[in-house]
Amino acid sequence: MNEPRPDPDVLLARVQQDDADARRGKLKIFFGASAGVGKTCAMLSAAQAARAQGLDAVVGLVETHGRADTQALAGGLEHLPLRDVVHRDRALKEFDLDAALARHPGLLLVDELAHTNASGSRHPKRWQDIDELLDAGIDVWTTLNVQHLDSLNDVVGGITGIRVWETVPDKVLDEADEVVIVDLPPDDLLQRLKEGKVYLPDQAEQAVRHFFRKGNLIALRELALRRTADRVDDDMLQYRQRSHTVQPVWSVRDALLACVGPGEHGEKTVRATARLAAQLNAPWHAVYVETPALQRLNDTRRQGILRALKVAQDLGATTATLAGDDAAPSLVKYARDHNLSRVVLGRNQARRRWPWRRPLADRIGALGDDLDLVTIALPAANRDPAAPNQTSDTSEVPWRGHVFSAAICGGTALLAAPLTSVLDLANIVMLFLLAVVVVAVRQGRGPAVLAAFLSVGLFDFFFVTPRFSFVVRDAQYLLTFGVMLGVALLIGQLTARLTYQAKVAQRREDRMRALYEMSRDLSGALLVEQVAEIGARFLSTEFSARSALLVADDHGQLQPSPTPQALPDHAPELNLAIAQWSFNQGEAAGHGTDTLSASPVLYLPLSAPMRLRGVLAVQARDPARLAVPEQRRLLDTCASLLAMSLERLHYINVAQTTTVQMESERLRNALLAAVSHDLRTPLALVVGLSESLLMARPPLQGPAVETAQALGDAARRMNTLVGNLLDMARLQSGNTPLNLQWQPLEEVIGSALQATRATLGARALQVDLPDDLPFVHIDAVLIERVLVNLLENIAKYTPPDTPVELRARIHEGQLELQVDDHGPGLPKGREELIFDKFERGGHQESALPGVGLGLAICRAIAQAHGGSIHGHTRDDGGARFILRLPQGTPPPLHQPDPETTLHE
Repeated sequence: MNEPRPDPDVLLARVQQDDADARRGKLKIFFGASAGVGKTCAMLSAAQAARAQGLDAVVGLVETHGRADTQALAGGLEHLPLRDVVHRDRALKEFDLDAALARHPGLLLVDELAHTNASGSRHPKRWQDIDELLDAGIDVWTTLNVQHLDSLNDVVGGITGIRVWETVPDKVLDEADEVVIVDLPPDDLLQRLKEGKVYLPDQAEQAVRHFFRKGNLIALRELALRRTADRVDDDMLQYRQRSHTVQPVWSVRDALLACVGPGEHGEKTVRATARLAAQLNAPWHAVYVETPALQRLNDTRRQGILRALKVAQDLGATTATLAGDDAAPSLVKYARDHNLSRVVLGRNQARRRWPWRRPLADRIGALGDDLDLVTIALPAANRDPAAPNQTSDTSEVPWRGHVFSAAICGGTALLAAPLTSVLDLANIVMLFLLAVVVVAVRQGRGPAVLAAFLSVGLFDFFFVTPRFSFVVRDAQYLLTFGVMLGVALLIGQLTARLTYQAKVAQRREDRMRALYEMSRDLSGALLVEQVAEIGARFLSTEFSARSALLVADDHGQLQPSPTPQALPDHAPELNLAIAQWSFNQGEAAGHGTDTLSASPVLYLPLSAPMRLRGVLAVQARDPARLAVPEQRRLLDTCASLLAMSLERLHYINVAQTTTVQMESERLRNALLAAVSHDLRTPLALVVGLSESLLMARPPLQGPAVETAQALGDAARRMNTLVGNLLDMARLQSGNTPLNLQWQPLEEVIGSALQATRATLGARALQVDLPDDLPFVHIDAVLIERVLVNLLENIAKYTPPDTPVELRARIHEGQLELQVDDHGPGLPKGREELIFDKFERGGHQESALPGVGLGLAICRAIAQAHGGSIHGHTRDDGGARFILRLPQGTPPPLHQPDPETTLHE
């Protein structure tokens, strides 16, 4: 048997993918149902064996959790040093990605794939670190529990009652080069817990009560085994698709193929297959093969086919429409390509139109002896009272094609009749064969068959003696007639088949060319309006549809894009409520769906790799086109390209904005440092000279004293501003070390009030501090600076006779310090902007001294302490600033530091 010729494009894509895979490292995942099944031990044991064979195996990070047996397995392997990270006043040890890239071992062990990295790391998730290692060509082994898979997270949460927040996208597991299942029966795992081989004894007792119940472990074990089986099934299918030597179906797993025919009972076949698939817990596909004979079906029967495919898709099937000359070879090839072991098709008792043509089931059985056939009993069409009268449906018979066939054959006879004295009979036969070819090219298979019979009859009647009679005197002409009829039928069939295949190939090429041109145009689009115009042009050309692109803003609200100028009157009848529902739910809505199907517009969510980017609204002039599976997949591909383009534009804008901000910060900090250093020395000189003038002998008199005092005050204010500039530059650079000590907050507040006594003037101060306020771990000088800046800000922007309130409390593990005034409050909408550098609130600020750095310094100091500061306008008027600092755990008072005691 001749093997089919592989597609050159597929081979080229496969070579390119193999080349990319060769440069990329290999990922091996040790996969288990839960913690404690032995994933890390299995990984370390395999690494020791690989090391013994000469492989450069290095431990990047392994979580032993204090278990001696795990630590023993890691012995002898090189360990990369971990990097120190301070997170919320805690010193953490994290995997050092840069050290691993610099070391570039042959094999790297990185435990706990789902781990979330500490704040400040290059990637938020460890699986992203591993992805970068793989891109660098480093092989990585890692571990993963089933509850950390993103698609199973809610399922596991429903089983165990515990929501796992650290998740990994399923594509990481699916794209891994090797997955090793590490399994342990629940009873053995519970015994390991009791023996302290999984957690410490106090942790193990709590784990058994909550997560590690036997029922939970059984369910998790089933999920892990099923997910691994799905992964292996995908690997097997990919191998079959890549291998041209494997043809028969491998019945390693039940999988069904439902054959949807042109009859009116296609839905019964689909529903029966769905019930059988549910009983077997097996995947299934539903396929319709469109042959040349079925191209001219009437709209009623075509809609029935589309309705059956839609029912199959709703019931969970993978649907497809195939093109072929014969349904049997197409179905067998599809079943083998997708490793579907059982073919389900309908069977009725109606008499076949052509008695010599074998039923479809027999032809499938002859071509695919590796396939199991399941037939569903269907009622005969003429016995179904609800079925339409097929004999009276004249639209199904291609009368025009047959009339064209008869006209061409008759015209050929009339053309050849005057030439009988010039042409031999063999040449006249060639004319009739040419007529058959013309009919086959223009009208297809059926009219070509009619043309073959008419050609033989007309040739006999008009050109074979005795003419104008069907009597044949010479028996040799019977052979001529037979050969002529056979050749005409063969030429007609081959020509019709090639014409049909050429049309199908042309349609596919047109679709691929349109998608290529669309993707090429989208790659150069720089504005959302350009993306909308490109999508609208594609949908107008391919679907004769009006469309609109609705892009989501930062708050998840859809905003319609402008109608493209190149396509006037192209906006569909939008319903923003339906579009917003489609975006929020991530599901298609509107025409042809199960949600608000009365709407004439189809709304498709634009799902990009990171998140939803908007909704595509499509209103086709012929809605039936969107129901065809191939057309719907083409539409989904268009939506996917638009979504990725919108996401690309989003990240381009983010990158540009970030670059501008980084350059602005760099220039601003350089300016701060330069100006502050250049001004500090002359300012100090001016302050010293003003004080010298006041102490001069003989003393100054009258206006000279006032001038010297004003000069000194102005120089000190300028010196304060320069100090703020220097502090801001140091804080932004991160080079300011914190002198953290356990301090009583009362002393810091007292120092700040003493320093601002002259600034506050006659304002009434109300301080409310609880008696049991604990010590806080702060840099007292910097926190005093925060309070001084806040109080000076109040003195600057509030009337001189308004009070100031200051109170503190412990709330949710944090120290909250509130500073309230009774002034005009904060500018509406600028509550956060006033904490930026050089931002000053209010319209009267130009008459007030300052450069807008006080609150920026407050926020920088708060963040350096791991806290935060915010401001808002109170309901009863006035501004409130809230400083939050981590409470921490102060040392016991009854255990003083010995060195401090000796010093005292």
